[in-house]
Amino acid sequence: MTTNNSAPNIKSSPQHAAMDQFLIVDNELQIGGLPLTEVAARAGQTPFYAYDRALMSERVSSLRQQLPDAIHLHYAIKANPMPAVVQHLAQQTDGLDVASLGELRVALDTGIEPQNISFAGPGKSNDDLTAAIAAGVIINMESAGELDRITRIANETGHRPRVAIRVNPDFELKTSGMKMGGGPKPFGVDAEKVPAMMQDVFARDLDFQGFHIFCGSQNLKAEAIIEAQTNTFELAQRLAESAAAPIQWLNIGGGLGVPYFPGEERLELAPIADNLDKLLSEYHNSFGDSEIVMELGRHLVAEAGLYVCEVVDRKESRGEVFIVTNGGLHHHLAASGNFGQVIRKNYPVCVGNKVHPTSEEDQELVSIVGPLCTPLDILANKVTLPKMQEGDLVVIYQSGAYGMTASPQGFLSHPAAVEVFC
Repeated sequence: MTTNNSAPNIKSSPQHAAMDQFLIVDNELQIGGLPLTEVAARAGQTPFYAYDRALMSERVSSLRQQLPDAIHLHYAIKANPMPAVVQHLAQQTDGLDVASLGELRVALDTGIEPQNISFAGPGKSNDDLTAAIAAGVIINMESAGELDRITRIANETGHRPRVAIRVNPDFELKTSGMKMGGGPKPFGVDAEKVPAMMQDVFARDLDFQGFHIFCGSQNLKAEAIIEAQTNTFELAQRLAESAAAPIQWLNIGGGLGVPYFPGEERLELAPIADNLDKLLSEYHNSFGDSEIVMELGRHLVAEAGLYVCEVVDRKESRGEVFIVTNGGLHHHLAASGNFGQVIRKNYPVCVGNKVHPTSEEDQELVSIVGPLCTPLDILANKVTLPKMQEGDLVVIYQSGAYGMTASPQGFLSHPAAVEVFC
C-alpha cells in the first residue's frame, strides 16, 4: 500500500492550487479516512456530496492558532446548512449566523446558547422576527421598517429583543468575489443613517448589542481584507460615539476566500492576523469589553467537501471526447459556471477511484458533462484526466460550500443528490 498526499495530475489546468487536503491511497481518493468507493457504498447512490469533519476541525483550529484570542469565530450556516455539519461546527466555533427561519431552527437544534446566534437578511418576515425574538437571538436589523416591526412584535409578546444594526458601510471590500457593502445596497442601513436609527432604538428600550459590518466575500487578497477590516473598526468607532451605551457586540464579517480556479492561491492569513492584533490594541478603549465576531462560512467548509458523480457514458463528437455523468448543474450549479461566473472556469477535478494515470497513454483530453438537456450542464471543460469508463467516479473539489442547497435540484426532475458527513 502506498500513500500520496499530492494533487492529481490535471495537465489542462496546471495552475490550480494543490488539492492536497485529501489523502490518496493506492491511487484512490480518501475522505474521512475511508476510500472513496466505500464512501459511495455508504451513501447508497451517486451523485453525492461528502464532507470531511476532520478537515473542518483542522481549519477552525488553524484559525484559532493564528487569529488573536479576542476574535470569536462564528459559522455562517448559509454556506452549508446540512444539520450534521452545523452541529459539528456549533461545537467547534463560538457561535452561528443564520439567514432564514429554517436556518434558525437548525441552529437552535444544536443546543447552542441563543445569544450566540445572530440573524441577518434584508427580507425577514413577521414570522421570522417573531421566532427570533422568542428564541432570544441577536437580530441584525436591515431597515427602519424592520425596527418598527420588531418593536410592534416585542410590545405584543412582552419580550425585550436583542438587536444590532447591520451597517451598509461607505466602503467596499476590493477585489471581492461578491460585494455586499458600499454604494446603494439592499443589505443593511446606510452608515450615515445609523446614528439616527440608534437614537430610535434606545428610545424604544430594545436590548441594543452593536453592529454587523460586512462588505464582501470570497477574497484571496490579504491586503484588501486588511484595508476593509481597518475601515470597519474606524467606522464602528465613529458610529459608537453616537450610541447611548457601550457597544457589546461587533460583527466584522468575514470575506476570507478559498481558491477555486487556475491561478488562485490560498489566502495568506498571517498579515490579516497581525493587523487584527493591531486594531484590537488601537481600539481597546472603544471595544475592549465588546465581543468581536468574525463570521465565516465558505472558509470553514468549502475545502472539506467533495461532489461525486458517476460516469454513465462516453462519446466522441467531431474529434472531442465527452464523459457523461449522472450529476450536473442541478446538483452543483457553481461548478457548472452558472453561479456568478462571467467567464466559465473549471473547478479542480479528478477521477476519484483512479486519481493518477498509469501511463501517458492512459490519459486523454475530455469534457465532463451532466445528463440535462441543456448546453449549460458542464462540470469540466477540456481537462486532461485518466481515461474513464462507465462506473468511474468523477470528483469535484472545493465543494463543501454553496453546493447542493445553492443548486436547482428540481430542474428537469432528475434524482436529487445526497449528503454524507465522514
